[in-house]
Amino acid sequence: MLTKRIVPCLDIKNGRTVKGVNFVNLIDAGDPVVLAKQYAELGADELVFLDIAATLENRGTTLDMVLKVAEQVNIPFTVGGGISSVEHVDKLLKCGADKVSINSSAVKRPDLINELADKFGSQCVVVAIDAKQIDGEWFVHLAGGTIPTDIKLFDWAKEVEKRGAGEILFTSMDHDGTKAGFANEALAYLSETLNIPIIASGGAGSIQHFADTFTKGKSDAALAASVFHFGEIPIIELKEELKKQNISVRL
Repeated sequence: MLTKRIVPCLDIKNGRTVKGVNFVNLIDAGDPVVLAKQYAELGADELVFLDIAATLENRGTTLDMVLKVAEQVNIPFTVGGGISSVEHVDKLLKCGADKVSINSSAVKRPDLINELADKFGSQCVVVAIDAKQIDGEWFVHLAGGTIPTDIKLFDWAKEVEKRGAGEILFTSMDHDGTKAGFANEALAYLSETLNIPIIASGGAGSIQHFADTFTKGKSDAALAASVFHFGEIPIIELKEELKKQNISVRL
């Protein structure tokens, strides 16, 4: 059985880590470089670093921040936010990122997925999908969840895999920040229909929620923010409990 990964997410705005509920009402959660270093030391398997205002502000992810984080951590980290070209990804990888996460830019120009996979390898390309359930159907949303589309989650996920993405980071906007558990039904469907790893995001509030997304949701990794940023769930305690439930994690 493959080891399940625990992934803290750092949402960055104006150089600070922020956290909200359902993508709004953001509050400050600290210095991203300090937090990244702490997480690497406390047993996180990977980190995700999202410049959440980059797409809305029509600019690329901040390179100096990536450089600073890379100097402090010894675990893989993924960078996202406003990435729309092979050149930009090249710069981010040279600054120390291990993978990149693309979202709105992939929907607007799906060939970008192919280009990045061809140039850097699928293992480097994470496609993030933010989706919301409307009348029982999951629809993709863009630009930090601010722009609805008529693209269906499961159709888009299949296309993303076909184009060469190495992983999908699925965030349920309905569950984001609610601490009521992950969208396990949708996650299980993604895991069963695709052959690439699925990272669960949106809704972590307890240790059991992580256990549930690995068993019921069949997720390969679970991403969370506020429960880690504010010390509600220590990563080592989380992993020890998962181990007790016979879920394979790296301790």
